[in-house]
Amino acid sequence: MNKIEHIGIAVKSLKDSNELFAKLFGEHHYKVEAVEREGVSTSFFKVGENKIELLEATKVDSPIAKFIEKKGEGIHHIAFDVDDIEAEIKRLKKEGFKVLNETPKRGADNKLVAFLHPKSSNGVLIELCQEIKD
Repeated sequence: MNKIEHIGIAVKSLKDSNELFAKLFGEHHYKVEAVEREGVSTSFFKVGENKIELLEATKVDSPIAKFIEKKGEGIHHIAFDVDDIEAEIKRLKKEGFKVLNETPKRGADNKLVAFLHPKSSNGVLIELCQEIKD
């Protein structure tokens, strides 16, 4: 793993949270993107060399909607940048981590993504991200 790619925060209202985080960071978000397949709209902020991703559910049965219903708004996941997501998935499985999706899928911000189950990583949902090279 190379670095923390971003921290994902589940929010009830992307509009309200964009305003709140713009005040916090002193800058507006640089990108809004929908990931229809996952039932989520995302917004990205740049904070120094780091990124914060806000996630709002667009479907009542989406993972973000379920998360907010169970735990409320807050940190949803930590994402790590990797060079070879498929190799990293294999390595982590050998190390005993439970992988939620063994085949990477297209995520927001031009990334291939895969997730590790929080039960195998001290209660933290881990996202692996690899930049898609077109």
